[in-house]
Amino acid sequence: MKLRAALATVLFAVAATATAAASSPAGVRVREAWIRWLPADLPAGGYIVIENKAGTPERLVGASSPDYGMVMLHRSQEVDGADVMTAVSGIDIPAHGSFKLAPGGYHLMLMHAKRAIKPGDKVPVILHFAGGAMLQVDFPVLPANASAPPD
Repeated sequence: MKLRAALATVLFAVAATATAAASSPAGVRVREAWIRWLPADLPAGGYIVIENKAGTPERLVGASSPDYGMVMLHRSQEVDGADVMTAVSGIDIPAHGSFKLAPGGYHLMLMHAKRAIKPGDKVPVILHFAGGAMLQVDFPVLPANASAPPD
């Protein structure tokens, strides 16, 4: 009987820890989420505005999606006249501020689609923050010629 009680206590503690780690970051909201679809299983770009209403900064450290094999944080920039894309380890969202992931700058790079993705679909993306907090966002998929989310 003591073994069952001890096991129940351990399982409860693990579940509570997992729930706490998977919670959304306080004060973080998102808007203007969208994915630019590209044909032939080319990597897609994900864009979003992340707002932080809290009094402390947040750091986006990664993303994942059940619909893609890999999601990375990237930055596009011009270096010596050439367009260069590099992976970044994180993006800081200031306290009482926001950060925009947009074409030509910081973005999510979604690679290796696990299903046929097409314009009109919605793709769930989980944003991962420092400290273990996560936020799931549904990203509408727009055609290759899109430059901004619909109003």
